[in-house]
Amino acid sequence: MAGIEERIRNVKQYYSKTIRTTKDLKTNACCIAESQPDYIRQILQSIDSEILNKFYGCGSPIPPAIKDCVVLDIGCGTGRDTFVVSKLVGDAGKVIGVDMIDRQLEIANRHTDAQMKKFGYSVSNIEFRKGYAENLKEIGIEDNSVDVVISNCVINLCCDKRKVFSEIFRVLKPGGELYFSDVFTNRRIPSFLAADPVLVGECLAGAMYIEDFRRTLRELNCPDYRVVSQRAIAISNSEIEAKIGMINFCSMTIRAFKLNGIEDICEDYGQSAVYLGKIPQCPHRFILDDHHIFIADKPQLVCGNTAAMLEQTRLGKHFKVTGDHSRHFGKFLCAPAAALDKTQNGALGCC
Repeated sequence: MAGIEERIRNVKQYYSKTIRTTKDLKTNACCIAESQPDYIRQILQSIDSEILNKFYGCGSPIPPAIKDCVVLDIGCGTGRDTFVVSKLVGDAGKVIGVDMIDRQLEIANRHTDAQMKKFGYSVSNIEFRKGYAENLKEIGIEDNSVDVVISNCVINLCCDKRKVFSEIFRVLKPGGELYFSDVFTNRRIPSFLAADPVLVGECLAGAMYIEDFRRTLRELNCPDYRVVSQRAIAISNSEIEAKIGMINFCSMTIRAFKLNGIEDICEDYGQSAVYLGKIPQCPHRFILDDHHIFIADKPQLVCGNTAAMLEQTRLGKHFKVTGDHSRHFGKFLCAPAAALDKTQNGALGCC
C-alpha cells in the first residue's frame, strides 16, 4: 500500500508542479503525433489555449458515431478530449471526465461554462469528477451505464491496471466500447525502473507489456481487441535513453467491445458486412482497425468477431451484416497489427 500511495503522490507532483505545459515534458511519449481528423481539428480550434497547452496525451482516442452517447473520459486532465467529445455527442449526450489531480480539474471546470456557450448549449452536458480509475464506483459510475469509455495516455500511470480494465468493463453497457490511447512495450519494465518518478511521469515506467495487456483483457472476457493506429516512440533524451533504451515503446490507439461470444481467434462463418456511409464524419469509409477499412456500399467478408463488433454495438445502425454462425468454414485469415519488436534495420516488424 505504501508503494501505491507513493506512486500516486509522485504522479500528482509531476503533473501539478514538475510540468506546467507540454513544453516541460522530457520525452515525446505524452505528445500527440498522429494526425487529427478534420472534424476534430475544427472543434479544437474553439477550445481555450490553456486547456490545450496543459493537456498531455499520446493519441486521439475519440471514435466516430458517438452522437447522443454517454461517454466516460478516464484521466481527463484539463478536459481537452472531454470538450471535443461534448461537441460530438450533442446536447442529448453526456460526458463525464474523471481525474485525480485537483489542478487539472480546476482548469477544466473553470472553462466549462465558456466552452458550453461556444458549442451553443444552454445546459452543460459535461460533468467533471475527482476520482481514481481503479474505483469508479466510489464516484458514482454505475454498472452498465456508459456507452463509450475513452482514455488518453493515463492507464499507464495507474497502479492496478487489471482493476482499471475491470472497472471499465463493469461500467460499459452491453455492446459498449473502450477506445483508448496509451504506451505499450515489447517487454516488461524492470522493477528498479518502474519506480523511477521521472520515468513514471513521462508515461514510460508504467507502460504495458502488450502480451500482459492481451492476457488481462482475455481474463475479463474480451479475447479480441483491435489496434486502430500505432507509432513508435523515440525517447529523444540521452539521460532517459541511457536508463531505459533497451525497451521498445509504442503509442497505440486500441478499441475493445463488451460483447459475449467473442472468440480468441478470427473464425470464418461466411459473413459479410456493408458500411452504409451514414456516419457524418465518415461518409466514404469507416476504419474499424488497422486492417479493416470499409468502403461505403462495398460488401466485405468479415470474421465472426468483426461481424459482432459491427452488428451488436452502436455501429449496428451503420452496417448491414449478412450471415450467422450456422456454418463454419475454418479460421479466418486477418492481417495482423504490427508488433512492437524491431527488425534488424530498426523498422517495426509484424506479429
